[in-house]
Amino acid sequence: MALATRTERQPSRTRTFWASTIGKKTVMAVSGLIMLGYLVAHVMGNLKVFFGPGEFNAYGHWLRTMGEPVLHYEWGLWIARVVLLTAVIAHGVSAYQLSRRDIKARPTAYVHKRRRSSYATRTMRWGGVIVALFIVWHILDLTTLTVNPNAQPGHPYENVVATFSTWYGNAIYIVAMLAVGLHIRHGFWSAAQTLGVGNARRDRALKAVGDVLALVLTAGFVSVPVAVMTGVVS
Repeated sequence: MALATRTERQPSRTRTFWASTIGKKTVMAVSGLIMLGYLVAHVMGNLKVFFGPGEFNAYGHWLRTMGEPVLHYEWGLWIARVVLLTAVIAHGVSAYQLSRRDIKARPTAYVHKRRRSSYATRTMRWGGVIVALFIVWHILDLTTLTVNPNAQPGHPYENVVATFSTWYGNAIYIVAMLAVGLHIRHGFWSAAQTLGVGNARRDRALKAVGDVLALVLTAGFVSVPVAVMTGVVS
């Protein structure tokens, strides 16, 4: 009986893994890669706006019917949303807890700051906050249409044009995409190190891949509001 009680009190492997620093970093890495995969698919979809309202609206309709007839209407979309939301929460919670753990480990600030840390590294924390706030605004703007004054339900192309026809819509989106780019630039390399992919030989290549991903994705996302502002998309 005593042996059973002692066994029951032992923490599970999952709990032990999550409690460890490497466990939280692994969760951050995996959830970050899930979000990166989403961003790649998302920017490809966004660029369809350059082919006109017919193709972009058809893409918006496909998102709601993907998986049919195996899945019901919007089931595939909701599965993707749940997976993405889970990744965002896991990433945010693990990042916050690691940050708190780091602060507790060194309560006194360094007298001499390390100059070698990149701009992206120094801005990861506030960049993450900006991206988190943007996600909330983005959902209210183009999903629920709550803050989009000229929204037309069922017309994604027109709603995108409406959003980027306002100065604040452009400002919020572009600033957020720049923060996303910085996050990817550092996060990709960091995730590779955490998952054991990186080493001394691959370091330069991984950093180059991270830089290219950050540049291409940022340029792809920013091209949409710029196209609306300049009248290329209208």
